[in-house]
Amino acid sequence: MPEPSDKIRPQIGPFDLGMIVISLVIGIGIFRTPAIVAKQAGSPEIFFSAWIAGGIVSLIGAFVFAEIGSRHHFPGGFYKLISTAFHPLYSFMINWVIVLTYGAGMAGVALIGSEYINPLMPDFAHGPAGIRGTAIITLLFFYTVNMLGIKSGARTQNILSSLKILMMLALCIGIFYSGSPAGQASDLNVTRQGGWLSAFGASLIAVFYTFGGYQQTLNFGADIKDPVRNTPRGIFLGIFLILGLYLALNYTYYNVLGFEALTKSNLIAADVARALFGPWGEMFFSVAIFLSVLGFINANMLSLPRVYYALADDNILPPIFKKVNTKTQVQEFTLTFLIVTTLLSLWVLDTFEQIVNYVMSVDGIALASAAATLFVFRKQAGSDENYKGFKIGGYPLIPALFVLFLLVVAGNVIFTDPHSALVGWSLFLGGAPLYYILQKFRK
Repeated sequence: MPEPSDKIRPQIGPFDLGMIVISLVIGIGIFRTPAIVAKQAGSPEIFFSAWIAGGIVSLIGAFVFAEIGSRHHFPGGFYKLISTAFHPLYSFMINWVIVLTYGAGMAGVALIGSEYINPLMPDFAHGPAGIRGTAIITLLFFYTVNMLGIKSGARTQNILSSLKILMMLALCIGIFYSGSPAGQASDLNVTRQGGWLSAFGASLIAVFYTFGGYQQTLNFGADIKDPVRNTPRGIFLGIFLILGLYLALNYTYYNVLGFEALTKSNLIAADVARALFGPWGEMFFSVAIFLSVLGFINANMLSLPRVYYALADDNILPPIFKKVNTKTQVQEFTLTFLIVTTLLSLWVLDTFEQIVNYVMSVDGIALASAAATLFVFRKQAGSDENYKGFKIGGYPLIPALFVLFLLVVAGNVIFTDPHSALVGWSLFLGGAPLYYILQKFRK
């Protein structure tokens, strides 16, 4: 067996990165969160406004992170960027929560994927215990797959991401070949307490969660070949495909089910597939969506260990978190630690809605902080004569609006789900004493 080292060799190209972006963003959210958004919106107008607004903001975010990733390409870049621009303590407080919450996000995605696939299994697997059991098996399976190597993981990612795209396109195209009338169920129009603005703000929480994930490409900085050119290419390839697919899918959901049925559907894609193609369509898409879950889990297991790498590189975590198998480029101890924390979160949080707000309660602050590093790096660069990579237009206004939007979303979580926000913020603040404990322990 090769001796472990702390060196990472670039092995990911722009197409690989684009496919990773697709699987980081398109997990299970788009197959579940539209129902949550519809309930919060109360009307089709607010529903579609929230998705369009979220798409525009996410596109701006892609431009912001494309420039950041082109300028700086570290392993575990999400931690390193905030640490370099602001302070290691603040970066640790954010990133240790990210590691935990994204583990919870993986657990939540595995749960929803199990809800899709378990009805096709024998009766004993249909209850809550069976669903949780399938989620655990899924997570352990991809833990094993990722122990084989980052290159094989990237190739697997290309296959799974391509499957996602084909599946979503087939679902959207199906409306042109079905006899289903548009909006066959009666439309629901409910005025949320607090008015249009309140409903729109609440809807954006789940929308932005569904669009999130592309920023994790910063963690692959040391893994990308020619990162100055290929980081923006990979991000743009992924985000433009995602924008088109999301808007087309939400229109399909609304057109086939109608708004009222959309608010009540927990397994939206399967319901739409059944309406369009009958029982066999529902079965096929249940399997395909479960495979989509596998892609999301695989992408996160590729990405998150690099955050641990960066923490160990700053001597915050023990050196064992930085050890890389020279042949497979896998941090074997770190990946094992990640799967353990993910499985623990699976037992603590057992509903998808909880996990969405748990993640978003601090994720908005984390993203805003990472995006704000652009202002610091541009100021440090001055005239920036030697930088030849991608630059976002409309600087500094456009990036500033993006950061402001993220802060608004983070604040909105506190008002809409204070319990979940309390959990997230308690973990965030708890990172400060933990940081000093780890520092003392390392010394």
